Amino acid sequence: MRFLPLAALAGAALLLQTTTALAQGTMPEDKSKRPSPPAEVKTTVGSTDLTIDYSRPSLKGREAFGAKSPLAPTGEVWRTGANEATTFTVNKPVKVNGQALAAGSYALFTIPGPTEWTVIFNKTAKQWGAFKYQEKDDALRLKVKLKTVAAPVEEFTITADKSGKVAMMWGKTQADFVVK
Repeated sequence: MRFLPLAALAGAALLLQTTTALAQGTMPEDKSKRPSPPAEVKTTVGSTDLTIDYSRPSLKGREAFGAKSPLAPTGEVWRTGANEATTFTVNKPVKVNGQALAAGSYALFTIPGPTEWTVIFNKTAKQWGAFKYQEKDDALRLKVKLKTVAAPVEEFTITADKSGKVAMMWGKTQADFVVK
């Protein structure tokens, strides 16, 4: 029984170390356990690698878009997903809907509207949500027309294919742009 106090002391030390690491934010978080889990889209368009990292909120009976939406209100900058801002990364310069965008990583924001969205590529790629979004850091803005999907999409979804088409879908709404 002489080992019981030693075991208790070791357990207390481990608990203290774990608590300190959590408080300092040094322990890795399992993001897959979040209510809006992470997702990654990767494709190659020609010789350009394209990666989009985002989180997938669910509707859970709520309206995705609109003036009274708690998720993505019309006319307001939206992080285009949940949690951290969505990141859009290309390893070479590209054209997005015909407009030039340098190689690099960007926060991908949108401003939902009733018939079109403003798609924003912001130079501050790493940020939480859109809380510190600053328009002066935008590298590119473009307008895209909306489409209505046949079946509602419960979890926010982004797809990208080798042709360069990027589609963002949620609820009955789809917004697309093309990367070349």
